Amino acid sequence: MVLNPYNFLPQRFLLNSIKNRSIQTLNSYKRFITPKRFHSASCMRSARKTNDQPLLTGPSPTPKSWNPYILPGALLGGFGGLILFLHYNDERRAIPKGQGEKFERSAIQGPIIGGPFSLIDIEGRVVTERNLHGNWVLLYFGYTSSPDVGPAEVQKMAKAIDILGSKQDLKILPVFVTIDPQRDTPSQLRAYLKEFDPRIMGLTGPVTAVRQMAQEYRVYFKKVDEEGDDYLVESSHNMYLVNPKMEVVRCFGVEYNGEELANAIVKELKKAET
Repeated sequence: MVLNPYNFLPQRFLLNSIKNRSIQTLNSYKRFITPKRFHSASCMRSARKTNDQPLLTGPSPTPKSWNPYILPGALLGGFGGLILFLHYNDERRAIPKGQGEKFERSAIQGPIIGGPFSLIDIEGRVVTERNLHGNWVLLYFGYTSSPDVGPAEVQKMAKAIDILGSKQDLKILPVFVTIDPQRDTPSQLRAYLKEFDPRIMGLTGPVTAVRQMAQEYRVYFKKVDEEGDDYLVESSHNMYLVNPKMEVVRCFGVEYNGEELANAIVKELKKAET
């Protein structure tokens, strides 16, 4: 059988065509890949440059000067320190009011408060601190027109004195100093204190003398106007235990009752004997 070479011309043409197309396709792919790689490398270089150098250029910002704020800040700091110092000194001088828990911190070491005074008793006689020397004194500042706390405190004082005298055989001198001398005359004090216990000494006097003693004993009081000519007096309701040297050794608040007050006084007297 004789093969005719012309029978293979279509197949050969087809193979050559496929080969040429493959070469063209490969060349096109190479042309496409080369710019892409170059572009990626360019991006990497750009990224490194971006990390090294800021995008925005221009004059560097001028450092902010704090000099204008130094002097006002120092003045404010000094003023605040002065306020804290004064407040700390006031706290050291102040006597705890005793409200809330009955802490031992209410004990007073030495003559921190107190001072000379000159007032008038219910008989019109002048009484000074020298007249009280040599006695243990239970001292209370109040006024006869007090609607609630005042009478309760005087009643507590009278009960504590009665307990100390009958059960402990201890003599404590109770003293009531009015903070409303305009209304609490000697006769008014006599009638008022007689309702509780005639042993309580009542003291009144000129407004300036009463105010001076209240300041010496760190007693707060303020007149509060009511309807018409009536008024009340706000007060810290301090009650002090004073030793025979006229030194305040303890401050008692309104949370004590009569029995607790008597027991606390006995404790302080025993402590003074040791």
